[in-house]
Amino acid sequence: MLLANVPITVINRTYSSEHKLISFADTNTLLEICDKFQRPFLHFWTTEQPTLILGINDRHLPNLAAGLKGLAVNHYDYFLRNSGGLAVISDPKVLNVSLFIPTATHNYSIDQAYQIVADLIQTIFPSLTIAVHEIANSYCPGKFDLSVNGQKIAGIAQRRTQRALVLMLYMSIAGDQDGRSDTVAQFYEQGDAYRQDRWHFPKVDKATMTTLANLVSLDISVEAVEDQITTALAAQENAIDLSSAPELLRSAQFINEQATQLKKIQLRNNQLPIV
Repeated sequence: MLLANVPITVINRTYSSEHKLISFADTNTLLEICDKFQRPFLHFWTTEQPTLILGINDRHLPNLAAGLKGLAVNHYDYFLRNSGGLAVISDPKVLNVSLFIPTATHNYSIDQAYQIVADLIQTIFPSLTIAVHEIANSYCPGKFDLSVNGQKIAGIAQRRTQRALVLMLYMSIAGDQDGRSDTVAQFYEQGDAYRQDRWHFPKVDKATMTTLANLVSLDISVEAVEDQITTALAAQENAIDLSSAPELLRSAQFINEQATQLKKIQLRNNQLPIV
């Protein structure tokens, strides 16, 4: 599927704990640039530290401070993203993928957009039968969860502007998925998630999630999956730009927009309780 008439610029970043908020500032910045210039991007990123990324709904935990304190005790970093949904985990073996698509000349329905990523992942792992439906007792369950044999390996979200959209996928490549699930389960327990019934929080069951390494190969790596995704997009007649990302990230336009977006995310995170 041809997504744009200009090459897709590939950006690859690893965010330290100090710069964790820049991950979503970059997402917002790239979405604005995609909208303005109808320029597509593929943004791969990971975090250096195990990090719980809160969704907007997680702010409604009755005892959010206790949940956050438990994360700190377990040596997990955390921050609040500026999009809906619920908590997910990021660490060096979880790959975050954001695909930015211009929509001025071609609009996609919500389900059509989600299916682009679902089909892409199925293409690069033809030996797996990947189902697309909600895995209820996973963390951050959603209609477009990707699973194999009932176990979730990835989740997808999307955001839109008037002339662009971004599809955001997190995928557990390897590592201790049971530990990730236990961390989220403990976060909700300590945050008294089930003491109220206005907001729905999942009762995370670690048996509902797994990693690609458990399904495909113990030697699979984040870098290998990045290469496969890029190759699959190129095979769909999309031109791939692997060279201009450094110039983009140094440009005044990117830096200025990133600063604006970062301030917004910092203000949002300043609302979290101090623990």
